[in-house]
Amino acid sequence: MKCLGWLAMGAALAASGEALALGGIANVSVVDRDSGATLSTYYYRGEYWVAGHPGSRYAIEIANYSGGRVLAVTSVDGVNVLSGATAGWDQTGYVFDPGERYQITGWRKSESEVAAFTFTASPNSYAARTGRPANIGVIGVAVFREQPPLHIPPRITQSPYQPGAAESQAQDSNRPAAPPAAALEAPAVGITGGMAADRAERRDLATPSAPAAKLGTGHGEREYSYVQDTDFHRLQPEPNEVIRIRYDSMENLIAMGIVRRPHPMPPAPNAFPGTAREFVPDPPG
Repeated sequence: MKCLGWLAMGAALAASGEALALGGIANVSVVDRDSGATLSTYYYRGEYWVAGHPGSRYAIEIANYSGGRVLAVTSVDGVNVLSGATAGWDQTGYVFDPGERYQITGWRKSESEVAAFTFTASPNSYAARTGRPANIGVIGVAVFREQPPLHIPPRITQSPYQPGAAESQAQDSNRPAAPPAAALEAPAVGITGGMAADRAERRDLATPSAPAAKLGTGHGEREYSYVQDTDFHRLQPEPNEVIRIRYDSMENLIAMGIVRRPHPMPPAPNAFPGTAREFVPDPPG
């Protein structure tokens, strides 16, 4: 099956709120581009959450720590970040070389431009504005390993011995038919994609309502971001790994009990509060 995707131009458990990347084959984290900080990850009831700041631009950072190339089919709010289609595993994605790290910074508009990801109120999100508000508040990355190149055995050369005509004809009648040429060709490889649609088992990415208006991802300003086509043939139809990160505002994470409300630290007690340091005073005048 032909798959469609892009080669990124990149450089080669957290209840306490640590800024850690998720995943085994590929590591995924969310970066606040305005502050440069990797967002802290909170683990709550089997899911990972990050707190976004309304109005901030963000990026999905993916690092390939496997020994081969991988394909990352990436979605935001249930929408494929490359094609804008409702996300599925059989779609386009980014291809990462071994050891490569890359930040996906927006909705791809062309081979050289994206519209920046911005945290915004859910009614202003790209998903809501395109009539698909059901899955706002989730980032998904489906990771596929690459199938090794098809090994074609070397062609057997003819033996120096030349049989007679009758013997040669008898050998030919007993020789099995050669396989068609198409059987020796490598399977069609295409540019990054997901699994075959007829075998896809889509994961339900719907999220429950938050106590207040949820945070979504807007369609921000255009920015330069360069990619190029590449061929990729998936090892298997289903992803080798699926990473899911939910997000909302810090206020909503606190309201849902995912993050504990911080308490201000009282001033440290002084063991000798009545003692004042005295130094030489200035002379009069």
